[in-house]
Amino acid sequence: MNINPFLATDGYKTGHHKMYPKGTTLVYSNFTPRHGKHNNTHLKGVISFGQQMVMKQIKEMFDEYFFRRDDISLHKGEEYLLRYQAVRNEVCQEIKKEYSTYLGSDYDVSHIEALWDLGYLPIKVKVIPEGTFVPYGVPVLTIVNTKPEFFWLTNFLETLISNMLWMPMTAATTAYAYKENLNYWAELTDKDNIGFVDFQGHNFGMRGMAGLDATLYSGMGHATSFMGDDSLPTIHGARKYYGETGAVVHSVNATEHSVMCAGGDDNELGTFRYLMEQFPKGVLSIVSDTWNLWDVLTKFLPELKDEILARDGKIVIRPDSGDPVDIICGLEQPVSKEDFAKYSHRDTAPENKGVIELLWDTFGGTENEQGFRVLDPHIGAIYGDSITISRATDICKRLEAKGFASTNIVLGIGSFTYQFVTRDTHGFAMKATYVEIKSLKMDAHGKSYGREIFKDPITDDGLKKSAKGLLAVGESFGGNLRLIDQVDWTAEGKGELETIFEDGKFINEITLTEIRKKLWN
Repeated sequence: MNINPFLATDGYKTGHHKMYPKGTTLVYSNFTPRHGKHNNTHLKGVISFGQQMVMKQIKEMFDEYFFRRDDISLHKGEEYLLRYQAVRNEVCQEIKKEYSTYLGSDYDVSHIEALWDLGYLPIKVKVIPEGTFVPYGVPVLTIVNTKPEFFWLTNFLETLISNMLWMPMTAATTAYAYKENLNYWAELTDKDNIGFVDFQGHNFGMRGMAGLDATLYSGMGHATSFMGDDSLPTIHGARKYYGETGAVVHSVNATEHSVMCAGGDDNELGTFRYLMEQFPKGVLSIVSDTWNLWDVLTKFLPELKDEILARDGKIVIRPDSGDPVDIICGLEQPVSKEDFAKYSHRDTAPENKGVIELLWDTFGGTENEQGFRVLDPHIGAIYGDSITISRATDICKRLEAKGFASTNIVLGIGSFTYQFVTRDTHGFAMKATYVEIKSLKMDAHGKSYGREIFKDPITDDGLKKSAKGLLAVGESFGGNLRLIDQVDWTAEGKGELETIFEDGKFINEITLTEIRKKLWN
């Protein structure tokens, strides 16, 4: 969003620079997933992801809207000084005007003018490397000011960091849970085709997300685990914030209801033929429940069978309404392959069989080494409405019971998954845990002692209790990451947290490809 960064925070932040104790020179904070009280996955933590993207966006916001050095001539002299002062006043006076109106007082912007004069963000940001699983209670990011006069900046950025970071990290965690689940069923029913899982979860979320930023954050999180995506902002994000130059995500030619409706309800078969003429090769996904899904599966596809089998590519049938588990798997619910075998050749209503079995009836396929049926490669199916991890599990489980490989279906993961979450899904919060204040007792070298700070509300159930002091992250005996608080600066400089941003410059940048490898090796 193109917005003045000083209007991109909570209103109560505007006076905090005067509220810290006199002589404060340093504020040290962390961003941590505190709990899974509202977790929608089985995971007991989160996937570290999005910090590089968010910090690049924050720097971009300050560089383009606040610092604005490009507006000033590089030549020295009186003209330069006049232009420098004019731009400085224009930027800072806008903030003064808005803050003064907002607060009903004459707001002093001298601390903001000092930041403009400096020309960069004097902060140091450390993170757990992206693509790492992080248990609850372990910080995924720490931030501290690098110049004493800008102590106020650390927590001024709290709202912005929290606002921008919780969603990509939540989406990456959700996508990881989906893929872990789909991997399990693919190993069980079609292990030689395990690579298909990279495309089995397909992002359909854009139209239901809360704007382009939410689309970008959820899409990037999805892309840490999957390669299928219809949200094109994901490509922009991977290019701009993670340095990707090759293929980021993929999709296929696909219809929508308007296309099918335009062909007329009295000529749906003709529409299918016309579409295959337009796209004689490759994967073509055709929405098939604009009117009667069961007619498509039992009347039209048998008539088109020879044309589909002769085509150089795959036709993918897409139902788009109803209960996805029942539509894909059928209303009958066998509990095992043996149970299903008792009535696998029965004459029954199409809704009792479901999409995958009906496609098998027409096109057949092969039986893999594990004894599960895989549809002919010229035909497939995708379902993209109201999929959840629970429904994905039910679909795979019921396909397995009917003797079908889980890889016969692609699942469209949409806004029901990626938008139906909040910051509280994983209890994310950014809290200060350490300050340094000149008025505290000085050591022998004249450096101020720090004060370890924390919150522990007596009215809370313990979930909001924060860490204390400087923080480090190490490994436990079991290999999981663990928080170590109340450390000194030497220990804080070690451990798993690594610097990615310091004094306006990025360090240890990572690509999406590297994140994927780290996450799934």
